[in-house]
Amino acid sequence: MQTTKRTPTKYQPKGITILHEDKDVIVVDKPCGLLTMGTERDKSRTAHSILNDYVRKGDPRSRNRIYIVHRLDRDTSGILIFAKSEAAKIFLQGQWQDTDKRYLTVVHGSLSPKEGTISSYLAENSALTVYSTSDPAAGKLSQTEYTVLKETRGFSLLEIHLLTGRKHQIRVHLSEKGHPVVGDKKYGLRNDSYGTLALHARSISFTHPVSGKRLTFETGIPDFFTRLVGNIELPTQP
Repeated sequence: MQTTKRTPTKYQPKGITILHEDKDVIVVDKPCGLLTMGTERDKSRTAHSILNDYVRKGDPRSRNRIYIVHRLDRDTSGILIFAKSEAAKIFLQGQWQDTDKRYLTVVHGSLSPKEGTISSYLAENSALTVYSTSDPAAGKLSQTEYTVLKETRGFSLLEIHLLTGRKHQIRVHLSEKGHPVVGDKKYGLRNDSYGTLALHARSISFTHPVSGKRLTFETGIPDFFTRLVGNIELPTQP
């Protein structure tokens, strides 16, 4: 698969790291604090707008644009895939169940059992808060597979295998289990003094929309995680 020519430095995206780019897709590492896309209430600079500017290379008349395949919450860092065409977007979204998505998170407390799958129907109320319901008609089936990798000083480091991709899914499932994500202002502990959300989209594996090849990308471990739990040794990705 041929990679596109490197864009001149002055048009390189600022505030976001490109992990891979070809004529069909862009894979980036999004920092904590950056929206994936704008909302009606918040139209600040986003990963989507940064990459739209990037592919237009300073030409406001350019028809080049970026298509959103999936999203990460503003305070979740890590890997995002964007498409460069409507066809690539439709293909990637159609293959989403076969896309392998792994996260790292640090939560409060010690989990039991040390691995398992949290399953519930997630719904959203008028205050935009997501919660579990027992009514299948009111919510969407959501499944979060977790494995405890390390425990220390009242924290647990987890690897998350996201089996479905609902809004706030990981944060709600872990909070309702009694082990909210460190730094979660919405679903976390009231006395949580950490200003950074300890949730990171660490790796993704997907089928390329044109070549058909299986591509896998990983990021490093955020410094915040090692400050919370010390040195981290991660298992090899499947």
